[in-house]
Amino acid sequence: MKPIKVGLLGMGTVGSGTFNVLKRNQEEIQRRAGRGIEITMVADLDVARAQSLVGEGVQVVGDARTVIANPEIDIVIELIGGYGIAKSLVMEAIAAGKHVVTANKALLAVHGTEIFAAAQAKGVMVAFEAAVAGGIPIIKSLREGLTANSIQWVAGIINGTTNFILSEMRDKGLDFGDVLKEAQRLGYAEADPTFDIEGVDAAHKVTLMSAIAFGIPVQFDKAYVEGITKLGAADIKYAEQLGYRIKLLGITKRTAQGIELRVHPSLVPTQRLIANVEGAMNAVMVQGDAVGTTLYYGKGAGSEPTASAVIADLVDITRLHTADPLNRVPHLAFQPGAMSNLAVLPMADVVTSYYLRLRVADQAGVLAKLTGFLADAGISIDAVLQREADQVSLAGENQTDVIILTHDTREGTLNEVLVQMQALPTVMAPIVRIRKEELN
Repeated sequence: MKPIKVGLLGMGTVGSGTFNVLKRNQEEIQRRAGRGIEITMVADLDVARAQSLVGEGVQVVGDARTVIANPEIDIVIELIGGYGIAKSLVMEAIAAGKHVVTANKALLAVHGTEIFAAAQAKGVMVAFEAAVAGGIPIIKSLREGLTANSIQWVAGIINGTTNFILSEMRDKGLDFGDVLKEAQRLGYAEADPTFDIEGVDAAHKVTLMSAIAFGIPVQFDKAYVEGITKLGAADIKYAEQLGYRIKLLGITKRTAQGIELRVHPSLVPTQRLIANVEGAMNAVMVQGDAVGTTLYYGKGAGSEPTASAVIADLVDITRLHTADPLNRVPHLAFQPGAMSNLAVLPMADVVTSYYLRLRVADQAGVLAKLTGFLADAGISIDAVLQREADQVSLAGENQTDVIILTHDTREGTLNEVLVQMQALPTVMAPIVRIRKEELN
């Protein structure tokens, strides 16, 4: 059979990795796919640089629409990123009857429902393994490997930048700002790291996993998103003393009330494997009713790890290129007519347990007052840790930290109690609240 012809939009880090891995492993890939896969056109704004990377045998153009318009191109790989021009190009490729492979989690998390519907109507595939957790095949696992299961929850470390920062904060006892500067110097964090450190990147990814796990539309706008910028070295130290590590988790969970979809720092018991994922690595836990708990670990970013996922999608599309569209694996695992309308819960209705740290005046009766507020709201306490007085205020008053771990409670109920606690004159600083996830 003649080779499948591919057009590549964007010759950056992942684009060059995809070209190189496909070329290096060409024979092995052809044996698996059943026919050759060739990148015959590349679009990049820096034509000269891209041409130097791909050599003379590949046509390089400056306009991505030239690739889409080429009738010989079967698959378009979109590696430009962002919501703007990338969306237009993907929709134009679909309209032209091209299959699409993309690593663009932001685009799919925000516009996925529209894009998948267009692909379904046109009878083409949109594959996006590389959009979540880089080289870890978590999309394929959720869509195919775990298809016999009723998925109960998914929880993942799906942003390497924040995991590197949290690992360094724990190892070196430093605060967030100091470690961020070091992460930027080493290239682990972007010059503008907002999407990473504020949790937005992880929220894009968990939105996609939630849609596949539970067969719901892509709903990024309903995700709760909280980053790591307010975490201090003290909380990481206290968590360690209590037998926990703090990780930024993307969590989606099926409950009787609806679907939880949230990203935030979480205390995870140190005996969990995911709590010991360090540096820039990624890991995703999936709980299924039949299989139990499974864990997927690996590099979540980088040129060749992400290229591995892009090429796996190319092979999948090549295998199914001539198949009846009705016999292909659906984009979001469930048949389009069988998608669920389960609601995504507002964060106030989520039930979980909590770590609270309060900087208080070292006076008799303060602890009793705090625990009384919790008792009045029906919130039971798992543990209390009171430190020795370690600071003196300007007024000469001793201050100390009180750490409270709660049992499961509704977040909205806890929010009301925190307002009461914060209003006490003996609470000397903003209360730190971190959610606790046992993951069992």
